[in-house]
Amino acid sequence: MANKRDNLAIVGLQWGDEGKGKIIDFLGKDFDINARFQGGPNAGHTVIRNKKKFVFHQIPAGIMNRNITGLVGAGCVLDPQVFLIELADVEKADPRVRKRLKLSKFTHLIFPYHKIIDKLREEKKGDERIGTTQRGIGPVYEDKYGRVGIRLGELLDEDRFRKKFKASLSYKNFLLMELYQSEPLDEKKVFEEYLAFGENVRDMVVDDAYYLNQEMEKGKRVLFEGAQGTFLDIDYGTYPFVTSSHTVAGGVAVGLGVAPFKVEKVLGVAKAYVTRVGAGPFPTELEGDAVESLRKKGGEFGATTGRPRRCGHFDIPLVRYGAMLNGVKEIALTKLDILDGERTVKIGKEYAGTDHFDPMSVDKAQPTYVELPGWTGPTTDVGDFSKLGVNARKYVEKIEELSGLKVSMISVGGETEAMIVR
Repeated sequence: MANKRDNLAIVGLQWGDEGKGKIIDFLGKDFDINARFQGGPNAGHTVIRNKKKFVFHQIPAGIMNRNITGLVGAGCVLDPQVFLIELADVEKADPRVRKRLKLSKFTHLIFPYHKIIDKLREEKKGDERIGTTQRGIGPVYEDKYGRVGIRLGELLDEDRFRKKFKASLSYKNFLLMELYQSEPLDEKKVFEEYLAFGENVRDMVVDDAYYLNQEMEKGKRVLFEGAQGTFLDIDYGTYPFVTSSHTVAGGVAVGLGVAPFKVEKVLGVAKAYVTRVGAGPFPTELEGDAVESLRKKGGEFGATTGRPRRCGHFDIPLVRYGAMLNGVKEIALTKLDILDGERTVKIGKEYAGTDHFDPMSVDKAQPTYVELPGWTGPTTDVGDFSKLGVNARKYVEKIEELSGLKVSMISVGGETEAMIVR
């Protein structure tokens, strides 16, 4: 666990859906700012409080802690329509939440053409499709790095926005009509919709680098939030079955404009088993009745798309490589309770004689397993590690032994407070 004075980054050590939202919500009470450094509405962080479920796609997941100011950083991409729907949902719980939200003026905007192109491009790939969420993430990051994107701060200058938008939409409509045989977008309608969004959020827009550094100088603590898991990183993930940004802890510095040394500690989050949404390699994947059973017990359906998640056994080489990339020494282990009642539990120990995870050749990996007896007693409502059943404790301890990482937190239920802190 982080020292009370540390700024802490939360990263997933698998392919996302590790339960980062719950961990961020649980820890949020000890921080002043919760800043997301990458990703967009392709993320889905679930928080359950008093039996009510909130799914955060763009707003930082710790925002339900009323001591928290949430910040969406420059490394993120923002869909105005999704953001406003999400904001309205959160305002039902806290009508004053707007005053605790900041949006980087440098974050790039997702436009309708990004989503349309994403969908049409994916459909054209047929069996070769990557499995994107079709939320426009890839196309908007392409525009960003192609230096033709439109940033949130530009909505606040109508003349500047009009000039950039007109040029962008002209080209995108050409692509839609000529390459994809699709209908063009209405320039006036989209322009006015986005201009109105800029006015709506004007009071939230900040220079995130300046804001964060000033607040840290005042002694404010920051909880840095990653949207997707390590192995969806554009460089170190299982490319091309990845997202379009840097999901590793190194992305904090460039995604928020802070010096690397200001990320004082990194906590990795790993599910007690492994899941993956979409295509791509998955060495420890389950098949048949076993995966259906685990999926049903764990509610393993994408928070963003609703797609069924692929499920598999805990993978040591995967998590260990992720810990190396992120500088992780401790992990939060989530969804241990989903394994309650399993006759046996398996852990992927190594791949055909090697304990090294290679993102470029993992599709050929042949895992070997350690098999342990399962446990029948429930882990839910257990607040102390010593009170877990013997076999559940042995499972956690075996993960520690094989990974070399300390399991400092264990999630044993959906509610935020269903947590064992060691």
